[in-house]
Amino acid sequence: MAVSENPLASGSRWLLAALVLVLPVAVVAIRLTHWGALDQTALFYLGLPTGIALLVVFTARPRSAMGVSMAVLTVVLAMSAVILGEGMVCLVIAAPLLYGVVALVTAVATAIARGGPRSHQALFAVPLLFVLTLEGVAGISFLPRADRGEGGASTGADPAEVAAALAAPPAYGPFEAVFLRAVPFPEPVAATGTGLEVGDTRRIEFTPRTTLQIGSEPTPRHMELEVVESEVRADGGRVVFEVTEDAAFAKWMDMHRATATWTAEGDGTRMDWAIDYDRTYEPSWYFGPIQAYATDLAASYLAETFTAGAGAAASTAEDR
Repeated sequence: MAVSENPLASGSRWLLAALVLVLPVAVVAIRLTHWGALDQTALFYLGLPTGIALLVVFTARPRSAMGVSMAVLTVVLAMSAVILGEGMVCLVIAAPLLYGVVALVTAVATAIARGGPRSHQALFAVPLLFVLTLEGVAGISFLPRADRGEGGASTGADPAEVAAALAAPPAYGPFEAVFLRAVPFPEPVAATGTGLEVGDTRRIEFTPRTTLQIGSEPTPRHMELEVVESEVRADGGRVVFEVTEDAAFAKWMDMHRATATWTAEGDGTRMDWAIDYDRTYEPSWYFGPIQAYATDLAASYLAETFTAGAGAAASTAEDR
């Protein structure tokens, strides 16, 4: 005779599953919409994770080892967000990995504890998990740390106008890519420095870093670059900017250089950017693709910014 499932236990599991999804969904939604400017308030950094943790503690009633593990992880992530402040959204990026690992380890440990034929099969996963945890320790990495982000854009401006836009401080706009808007990557707001000759420099100011420490002030973030290679022709060109100081992205990656290339294309110009960097997060198979995707979007953003500037200058010249 089949034993019917306890509806209370089933309801608790569904409630727990819903609560597990609340944190990342709520964070991303508020970041994308800037609804009520809540992403700049203590309610976002303190109230949201605290509320989620309390909901899990007082309403979720997991009836299995998997449920308990997920509930505990949700509480830990939510309360860690209160401490980390700005780093809370970084937790959202890592959340799928954390939940996946907890689910896998819980399933393996449960199978081994119960014994039987499945316990012998589960034992094969133990050395695999052990090897995976070693990545990042003593310099071990399964994938190369060096990587490159690439992106481009086209404009109706000619190569000379694109070169002029690259030589001048750009007018930075907001990110258009959903991923860059959802995650609090530093956003460029202003730049100083001109020219495309070797030795010319740039200083880019980014949105300041904020923390929840009592009495703390927003910390300025910037990046300094120097032109180390330059070739400007009538039909295009190539300029390499070497990163000499990075107080904006060093927390996420080790950036080396950015290369801008532009060539005449039909009645306009094609501009491409390449950003060379080293990944600093492990595991490589998880954070590698995420950092590569974000850097591709950043390269496209730079190409769109400078081609838009060149296009605007070309339109102004035609109006005259």
